[in-house]
Amino acid sequence: MSTKLYNPNYDVVIIGAGPGGYVCAIRASQLGKKTAIIDKEWLGGVCLNVGCIPSKTILKNAEVVNNIRNNSKQLGISFDNLQIDYSAAVNKSRKVSKRLTKGIEHLLKKNKVDFIKGKAQIVSNNSIVIKLPTGDTKQISASDIVIATGARPKLPSQFNVDEKQIISYQTAILQKDCPKSVAIIGGGAIGVEFATIWNSYGSQVSIIETMNDILPKEDEDISKELNKSLTKSGIKIYTNSTVKDVNCTNGKIALSILTTNDLKSINVDQVLIAIGFTPNIEGLNLSKVGVEFDSNNFIRINDNMSTNVKNIYAIGDVTGKLLLAHVASAQGIIAAETISQHPTTSLNYKMLPKATYCNPEVASFGYTENEAVEAGYDIKTSKFQFRANGKALSMGAHNGWVKIISETKTDHILGAHLIGPQVTELLPELSLAYNLNLTTLDVAQNIHAHPTLSEAIMETAQGLNNKMIHQ
Repeated sequence: MSTKLYNPNYDVVIIGAGPGGYVCAIRASQLGKKTAIIDKEWLGGVCLNVGCIPSKTILKNAEVVNNIRNNSKQLGISFDNLQIDYSAAVNKSRKVSKRLTKGIEHLLKKNKVDFIKGKAQIVSNNSIVIKLPTGDTKQISASDIVIATGARPKLPSQFNVDEKQIISYQTAILQKDCPKSVAIIGGGAIGVEFATIWNSYGSQVSIIETMNDILPKEDEDISKELNKSLTKSGIKIYTNSTVKDVNCTNGKIALSILTTNDLKSINVDQVLIAIGFTPNIEGLNLSKVGVEFDSNNFIRINDNMSTNVKNIYAIGDVTGKLLLAHVASAQGIIAAETISQHPTTSLNYKMLPKATYCNPEVASFGYTENEAVEAGYDIKTSKFQFRANGKALSMGAHNGWVKIISETKTDHILGAHLIGPQVTELLPELSLAYNLNLTTLDVAQNIHAHPTLSEAIMETAQGLNNKMIHQ
């Protein structure tokens, strides 16, 4: 094995080519920095390859399947021999991921960013050694280093995750067979999205969540509404519950679940672990370089994405701030602009958008109602039901609502919480209103096209000003 010097004059080197890393690389190059990006596996990271993109592709198929199975009669459609192939959805998702990966490869070339495939180790705050797929190593230098290595599923020792019967989300994304019965440990975004997929394809699905509600970080009204909707669809939900015992025999998994009231037993074909993430920091040599971590081993950063070590930055899931692809990309831009001494912005993580693609969809940003009260705000709330929205009714998707929380004194938005059809596409209007310091009256007076789902936002804002028309 040999170590060779490989173009030692980079201005910026990013380790990790996910949504944070590749965006940071492109922005740094746009600002005149000679840039390289290193990844041991793939362009686009988890999100593009085994995360948000393929899951949304499969979810779209699941939506169609759900409509066919449950709404075909009212749509005037009948089938003599309905056949549903789950593997077709997975195959489609791989094609979408592959296409987008090629797109990122093109963008890096267009912006003159060098992509180096290999495993990086930081030697100092301006030197990196890369182990290449061939087994050789190369050493490069950089004026600034950005760590964007992401995070991986947290897998408790209680479960023997063999990626066959007991699986992580990556196997769940890639497997071509839909489990006949499945228990999902964790009722967060990943848990409820896979519950939606598998339930739509006819699986018997159970969600086991230790907290009081599924999506426990969302507004309490959202969590309860989603619980009601998923339960109605046939999904069994156990909240305030923990798995006490796991036994795998004869191709089945027996789970003992301790609930608030008693001990329940269920038997399933598969178990998906979706209880959180742990940062990818192994092998980077960060402790020896002096980089500091928080109590959960995520890398500590300041508002400019700087670590405590000069010239070393960190972005994305490895920082533990808000584990979302769009947050990683925003952090990547800030890091690149900070390094380039270009005017940049800062992030208020509390007010960044979140989206969950269950059925119905969930979208939110800002304070929940309980958080706003606990923070000492004098608040007003307004809620508009989609069952009073013409477009939602015409789509046959009348469940859910829009909820806005505002400060009484200023009429500024403190938070928005949406559940219903395509609400992930509706949220940006409200987050933009917040960022532009607009009032709810400004939103209410903005004329929305009819019939659109977005009218629900206008009506909710009108409700905060005693002007709601259709409810």
